[in-house]
Amino acid sequence: MKILKIDLANREWVKRFIAFPFELYRSSPYWVPPLWYEMEKNLDPRRHPFYEHSQADFFLALEDGQVVGRIGVQENRRHNHFRNVKDAIFCFFDSVEDERVSQALFDAIFDWAKQRGLERVIGPKGLLGSQAGGVLVEGFNLFPALTMPYNYSYYDRLIMAAGFEKDTDHLSGYVPADHEFPERILRIAEKVKEKRGFRVKNFTSKEEMKAWIPVVARVHAEAFAQNYSFVPPTEKELEMIAHSIIRIADPPLVKVVMKDEKVIGFLISYHDISRGFQKAKGKIYPMGWFWLWLEKRRTKWLNVNGAGLLPEYWGSGANVLLYTELQKTVRQYPFEHVEVVQVDEKNLASKSDMEAIGVTWYKRHRNYWRML
Repeated sequence: MKILKIDLANREWVKRFIAFPFELYRSSPYWVPPLWYEMEKNLDPRRHPFYEHSQADFFLALEDGQVVGRIGVQENRRHNHFRNVKDAIFCFFDSVEDERVSQALFDAIFDWAKQRGLERVIGPKGLLGSQAGGVLVEGFNLFPALTMPYNYSYYDRLIMAAGFEKDTDHLSGYVPADHEFPERILRIAEKVKEKRGFRVKNFTSKEEMKAWIPVVARVHAEAFAQNYSFVPPTEKELEMIAHSIIRIADPPLVKVVMKDEKVIGFLISYHDISRGFQKAKGKIYPMGWFWLWLEKRRTKWLNVNGAGLLPEYWGSGANVLLYTELQKTVRQYPFEHVEVVQVDEKNLASKSDMEAIGVTWYKRHRNYWRML
């Protein structure tokens, strides 16, 4: 077996890196392929803003000329500066069910990290802090929410065998779209509007959403500063994040809560079009766009992915107001199911909020750490 660090200028090796999970999961009814051009951007230092401040390399495991595994490793200098750590971050890990393969891949990134004076490896995480990470460890017979990772059940075993330990789990949960909130929740929402002067801003166009993104980004930075994966994005990274939100979200499904004229919180939800991505097979053209458009029209699933409040308003009831306003909007759509995605199990307040409005946890993604 051979471990190869790929040359990012070599299109053939980049193609083989991107293509491997398409082959690995060819028979899986649950795996959802990423868009090919977005993966190409991840591996292109000329196009992805991550490479303006940090470095990453990517490795393939080859046996008899065939790809049997892959992995990426980052030195995200903004992460290390913000967290005051010396971390390497692994990403894009995929492997056949063979501990020899996974161990060889991890040994390659351990050596890479040691050569740079780094002290710990964490992950998996994408190049952007906003990207979903973790390894699925519960919920293998469930279809993944939009952009959420799906993997075979043996991944956790392979990672732990390489010396990693659990860091934290992120939970995803289910609630029927027609679920009635407890009367207590509705009373709280009305009370905070009346007594605290909170109000919810609704959006009517993508242009309007775009204008508010910088304001929401500042709230996000304060709200999530202590969260596991948060790193302040650069301006170009923020543009990339904003573009992805605007591309997939219907304006009425994005909510901002305000105190007078100050934005103090937000909630982002969108149509789950994962099955459209599956049919598109990673390509927008010639027919991928049609499958995405069709799935947006017929999906019965809504994903709630991203809700935050400024720290000084935690416990104020403003979050409850966001949930109840979203509920009103959801009933204007033909949704039957709602999935709340990736709530950090250590975020007890958010976890408790979700349980109070009826969410049942049914998926779990795990992040890991290992000292070098």
